[in-house]
Amino acid sequence: MSPGPQAPGVERRRQLRLQRRQERLRNAWRLVVFSAVAVGLGYGLLRQGWTLTSPSQVEVSGSERVSREQAIAAAELRFPMPLLTLDPRLLRSELLDALPVEQVAVQRLILPPRLRIELVDRQVVARAERRTAKGTEQGYVDRLGNWISSSQQALGSSSSQPETAIRVQGWQARFKPTIVELMERRDGLGSPLKAIRFEPDGTLWLTTGTLGEVKLGGPDGDLSRRLDVLRYLSGELPKRVKDQAVRSIDLSDPDQPEVGMPAPAADPAKPKQPGQGVD
Repeated sequence: MSPGPQAPGVERRRQLRLQRRQERLRNAWRLVVFSAVAVGLGYGLLRQGWTLTSPSQVEVSGSERVSREQAIAAAELRFPMPLLTLDPRLLRSELLDALPVEQVAVQRLILPPRLRIELVDRQVVARAERRTAKGTEQGYVDRLGNWISSSQQALGSSSSQPETAIRVQGWQARFKPTIVELMERRDGLGSPLKAIRFEPDGTLWLTTGTLGEVKLGGPDGDLSRRLDVLRYLSGELPKRVKDQAVRSIDLSDPDQPEVGMPAPAADPAKPKQPGQGVD
């Protein structure tokens, strides 16, 4: 006996299963085709579209001293090169180390492909020197207390040296906050600031136009009070000592400043007492 006709519900479910199977197959083929097209387009764009082929695709802005050619040389860019292979963070670090700039921002732009570099020049505030294993090195200090080597400073498009009469001696990275504070207050000391000197142990000395050598002591966080006392003495001390030259001032203890005055000249007509010395 031949099987009887199937119920309408069974035949409908079979047709639905067949339709779903065919739809999944079509979707799978669409995915394969789209993936292949995407891979091909991505490879083409990476190799041809997103590529820096010449220096004209590098935009450098913000600096009055560093040209595009100098930035490209400092970053060691070689053309042609895929744009996506550039690491902005690594490139930023390399430019900060090589150029006389205090800030660097790097962007990769896709359409059209180009590299944008924004720079902020360092503001040189003093000449400087520091001790190294090879001896004393000459350089400069910017407004943030950072060291600038002579070679970095020479990279600028201007060949003229920065105009500054202040000198920092014994620069170390740990003294940067102190240098920043001194530079911010240099116009309010009551006397022109000529030199900042750090001893190896951190003891700070200033040379001013009115008071000469001033010892400010070690880096103990009391610098602000000492500078307030220095400003007061710059206005009052010349009035009290009049024409006498101040030999030195010690503000290690700002509550008890010590002022060193020259010893009075010995009277040649007066015989020396036994044990009396002459400065």
